[in-house]
Amino acid sequence: MTFQITIEPSGRTFEAQDGEVLLAAGIRQGIGLPYGCKDGACGSCKCTLVSGQVTHGPHQDKALSAKEEAAGYVLTCCATAQSDVVLESRQVTAEGAFPIKKMPVRVNRLDKLSSDVMHLQLQLPATDTLRYHAGQYVDFLLRDGARRSYSMANAPHTQAESPSVQLHIRHMPGGLFTDQVFGTLKEKDLLRIEGPYGSFYLREDSNKPIVLLASGTGFAPIKAIIEHIQHKAIMRPVRLYWGGRRPADLYMNDWVLTQTAQMPQLSYVPVLSDALPEDGWRGRTGFVHQAVLQDLPDLSGHEVYACGAPIVVESARRDYVQSAGLPAEAFFADSFTSAADQA
Repeated sequence: MTFQITIEPSGRTFEAQDGEVLLAAGIRQGIGLPYGCKDGACGSCKCTLVSGQVTHGPHQDKALSAKEEAAGYVLTCCATAQSDVVLESRQVTAEGAFPIKKMPVRVNRLDKLSSDVMHLQLQLPATDTLRYHAGQYVDFLLRDGARRSYSMANAPHTQAESPSVQLHIRHMPGGLFTDQVFGTLKEKDLLRIEGPYGSFYLREDSNKPIVLLASGTGFAPIKAIIEHIQHKAIMRPVRLYWGGRRPADLYMNDWVLTQTAQMPQLSYVPVLSDALPEDGWRGRTGFVHQAVLQDLPDLSGHEVYACGAPIVVESARRDYVQSAGLPAEAFFADSFTSAADQA
């Protein structure tokens, strides 16, 4: 049995098999619905049920509460159709979607950016290419069938010099994959990836000023977006707010300062939440999403691109829309959900 899924306002349709998750069915047929974690943890794929019936699989209340579900909201990453369905959702245009591929990659470099952040450079096959938007991510396909998702930290155009992707991986002690990265992984080892995934990337058809909000290694896709902005000579004003607990969490601070010297449209505000006297920190303190509100109490004319810990992303989404007038459709996010978050 199959059901017809219609997406408004575009009017595009696709078919979902009985028991097939809506997001997976859409991706399979080239319909680029917005999404992030694909595990019911972040809420990036939330949209409105216009008509029809769906059943939700396991998901976190913070991604979709019982009240929201009763009000007609759907998480496409864990919802299956029980009838023909009409959804209202923003989506990636067909022209902007790149094919999802599985491919082997070879570890080219491993460099520690801080005590708990590794820069991992992966060499792509000489006979293949990975096309993606700056801001998207890939899944590592692990031997036991598990997956781990990480955003590309380099813009696509950098592959002209070297066909490789760069990732920033934070060590999660006891983590299935990160223990391997910080312990046994070495240069020339082979891994398997699949991608690109995600609807987090710069909307270039806009002329609005841009706010880039990053916490921790959420800086990785933000870095790729900054490289893309520079490469395309996009002159929209860009404000980067990068938050961490201590100075070491801003592990590419010098790189950002170099970019600001080269890009007159880019300004940078680093923010620390737990700076100690011995850090000698003279910059901004507090929560990074609140620093944006202190500087820009009116966000009605901006676009915000936020990436990092779920609590940062969701707090920013709520406060910017409710308190600063940001249109909900002008908030783009990729929430970094760990395996522990998804449990």
